[in-house]
Amino acid sequence: MKYKRSLLKLSGESLMGNKNFGLHSTRLQQHAEEVKKVVDMGAQVAIVIGGGNIFRGYSRLNSTIDRIGGDYMGMLATVINGIALQSYLENIGICTSIQTAIRMDQIAEPFVKDKAIHHLEKGRVVIFVAGLGNPYFTTDTAAVLRAIEIKADVLLKGTRVDGVYTKDPEKDKYAKKLKKISFDMAYQMGIKVMDQTAFILGNENNLPIIIFDINRKGNFKKVISGEEIGTLVSKK
Repeated sequence: MKYKRSLLKLSGESLMGNKNFGLHSTRLQQHAEEVKKVVDMGAQVAIVIGGGNIFRGYSRLNSTIDRIGGDYMGMLATVINGIALQSYLENIGICTSIQTAIRMDQIAEPFVKDKAIHHLEKGRVVIFVAGLGNPYFTTDTAAVLRAIEIKADVLLKGTRVDGVYTKDPEKDKYAKKLKKISFDMAYQMGIKVMDQTAFILGNENNLPIIIFDINRKGNFKKVISGEEIGTLVSKK
């Protein structure tokens, strides 16, 4: 394999399937099986999940809920998603541990970098929830920071498109896929698939980021094996 230790970033929306809200059992099962394929290779996998399938942030209710309250609600949504994914992973024989940035001892361990690395070295999947525990930071930024902290070889951003394009491929049929781009180019293009803070952290810490289609079966394993799936964002 090319990447021994990876951090997979999943959006909350990736858990909805064809629903408009909540969790879809088929999609959860699919993600769990894709992770199992990689774990069975001997790779170490950590996961950060968003919460947009449950709560999309403060904007929908901003007349009554402020940004800070909305962000904390979003963090709690990621905990629900983490517990759901853990259940599906455990059901197919994958040992997991949930670590949270907001203490809730009955549900998950508090985030401790060394303990997370220990779990990974023992072959367990570690699911990081509650973002960074602070408002104003996205789960993309949390994913990059956790990847840096656990010394991951790569951050994998699982999306519904198969990489970065010159324009939105869902709106422009002439959009061209880019196999590799630099962080500087990502800034200049204003790529929306991850926020700028996440790209800046990745650049400063020389953490390669691969953006790929997580919904296509086998793609996660292909990326870990070194196949050129999706778009690689790196320093060069």
